[in-house]
Amino acid sequence: MRRPLVAGNWKMNGTRASVAELIEALRQQGIPEMVEVVVFPTTLHLMQVVSGLEDMAIAVGAQDCAVDAGFGALTGEESASQLADAGSSWVLVGHSERRLILGESDEVVSKKFAAALVCGMTPVLCLGETLEQRQAGQTLEVVERQLARILADAGVSAFERAVVAYEPVWAIGTGLTATPQQAQEVHSAIREQLSREDQRIAEGVRLLYGGSVKAENAAELFGMPDIDGGLIGGASLKANDFGAICRAAGN
Repeated sequence: MRRPLVAGNWKMNGTRASVAELIEALRQQGIPEMVEVVVFPTTLHLMQVVSGLEDMAIAVGAQDCAVDAGFGALTGEESASQLADAGSSWVLVGHSERRLILGESDEVVSKKFAAALVCGMTPVLCLGETLEQRQAGQTLEVVERQLARILADAGVSAFERAVVAYEPVWAIGTGLTATPQQAQEVHSAIREQLSREDQRIAEGVRLLYGGSVKAENAAELFGMPDIDGGLIGGASLKANDFGAICRAAGN
């Protein structure tokens, strides 16, 4: 049985003071032991969060990593090895905001995915389509293409150490949410694509839904057979809401 996973992406939010308050509030949440929880602060606050949560069963990840795993002349970037050294054990790769706003290609995402694995971190591979692509009936085509590049470069065995998050771009920060049935359709297609390479690995990999998950809709989404948890955006900045989502995953 796949262990439920809830990941909180804090995005470009927080000050040292507000992060300290959020850490303290998270410490008050009753999170079920059966649910694995990870939070992704900004790189500036990474070490503060690692220190603040060190005695809790909440892991800490980075929101991105460089294409190179080690050290070098890449001003402004942080490599996977540096992030691991700072205490990060997870990293988001291919988030839609980086694909769409910063122009990251499937090739760049694949390099970051590989760098994370080399440095012992668990990559959370983000896949998803825009509203225009969904309206054109291209959802499964887009998601399959994004996943195929990783499979071609890293091989299916890499997904024994990775997580996949389906995030419909049109449902991120808009208040719109895919219906549980819409989300399940894509999650099922992702698992099927992986199963064509290796059925055992496909059955074991955790698939998260990331598109305006809230305390009110979490239980129904997580009740779908191929949805193993969520990649949470805005609600992860509110400890009570995030705690409720974690408890929904445990149920």
